[in-house]
Amino acid sequence: MAARRLSGVFLKVMPSGYEVVALAASAGGLNALTHVLAMLPADFPAALVVVQHLDPRHRSLMAEILSKRTAIPVKEAQEGDRLRPGLAYIAPPNRHLLVNPDGRISLTQTELVHFVRPSADLLFESTAASFKERAIAVVLSGSGSDGAMGVKAIKKMGGTVIVQDAKNAEFAGMPEAAQATGMADFVLALGEIAPALQTLCSASA
Repeated sequence: MAARRLSGVFLKVMPSGYEVVALAASAGGLNALTHVLAMLPADFPAALVVVQHLDPRHRSLMAEILSKRTAIPVKEAQEGDRLRPGLAYIAPPNRHLLVNPDGRISLTQTELVHFVRPSADLLFESTAASFKERAIAVVLSGSGSDGAMGVKAIKKMGGTVIVQDAKNAEFAGMPEAAQATGMADFVLALGEIAPALQTLCSASA
């Protein structure tokens, strides 16, 4: 297994190609997601799926806000969307976003998970089951512990886990819970996450 040095961090270059990057955030997540997605090139070789905890009572403007700040197209996910490289899909308010083995998205209103919908755990678990070692999970700023169970699923199926350094996060709960699982391959400052994704996905494309 090769290693590549980037921003002072040795990044393992996995032998299999990554197809999906699943990102999860809550409080402080808009800033964190903007920072990560804005640093990715328009020809990023993997699809991105995003869960951000949102107020279910209001229509989300998140996709519109992010799309104005990124080279990657960003859209609110719709039932049956097919994942495409270089496109980011945002879970709509009050809907769980699941990734299916055929590369399509399902949206559900099943029960809350850890008091939230959409759930990072369900996103990660479905991504792990569908894409196995070809999946990367990224846990960003947020309160609570959503995502911690999901990163275990990602690792169990051979995927890779990146966690924002809690010391660098606006809200440390989600990063701390994910790191406490012992399943994080990389714990990175916010500014290092996009370069890490580029290195991993480009090297394995």
